[in-house]
Amino acid sequence: MFSLKRKTVGGEWLSGLLPVMRAGARRWLRRPLRVASRLGAGAYVAPPFSAAILSAVLLSSSGVYGAYLGGQLEGFVQNVTARTGFAVDQIRVVGNHHTSEIDILGELELNGWTALIGLDVEDARDRIVSLPWVEHATVRKVYPNALEVRIQEREPFAIWQQGSVLSVIEKSGRIIAPFSGGRLAGLPLIVGNGASDHAPELIAQISDVPELAGRVKGYVRLGGRRWDLHLNNGVVIKLPEHDVAAALARLVRMEREQGLLGRDIVAVDLRIPDRVALELSPDASAARLAALKNAPRKPGSRI
Repeated sequence: MFSLKRKTVGGEWLSGLLPVMRAGARRWLRRPLRVASRLGAGAYVAPPFSAAILSAVLLSSSGVYGAYLGGQLEGFVQNVTARTGFAVDQIRVVGNHHTSEIDILGELELNGWTALIGLDVEDARDRIVSLPWVEHATVRKVYPNALEVRIQEREPFAIWQQGSVLSVIEKSGRIIAPFSGGRLAGLPLIVGNGASDHAPELIAQISDVPELAGRVKGYVRLGGRRWDLHLNNGVVIKLPEHDVAAALARLVRMEREQGLLGRDIVAVDLRIPDRVALELSPDASAARLAALKNAPRKPGSRI
């Protein structure tokens, strides 16, 4: 197989090739051609168009040698192969879900006349892997004129909010790309400094609690020490810094026995061991206060 790197080895092969090409052309022209003609059996004539053929051979060999001397052999081969049916004009991309095919084509740096034979697939692969979502990639030549690109993308885990900046992150906490909405909007939202490092453990705990799994809309890290869970009905669950599992067990028990999370409350405070504090909604608080005012009072009692 022809290698473009051959020109850098020794530096003698192409300069020695030119005299051989010329000598071969001369021997071919001097070789008699037996023909059947009116001149009689055994008559010999020179090949037709011999002068034109010799000129073409000499000009082409001189062109190759000149390209070699000028350091343009790679471009010369690219042009020749592209114009003889090896220009890349078909590209198949496999495995992209979040990566645009336009971005992948841009990293291939094709210009419409790029020859497949001279394309550096390792260099193309490295450029594709530099795209935000791409974790692994392979680029394969399919002769005579096609490329196949297969990529493996990073797995999105959550949306991380820092101030007003939203980023899609992996489970490791590594940022993949800015959050742009769409189908990624269903990912868990984690908020606060250091949240990306501690969220996987908490989210795994919540996923094992049927009463909470699917109801948590956001995980807010406070002071780098503990979490608040924001449910999809607006209720906030304040978790303790330590022994989160025990706090969740108390919450589950109350939910099963009393339907706690469906009540008219805005917060459940689990930060004090062995105790659950509830914060009522404004309407529920006003109703409770009115009920207390209207309740019969014993002599000497105060509201």
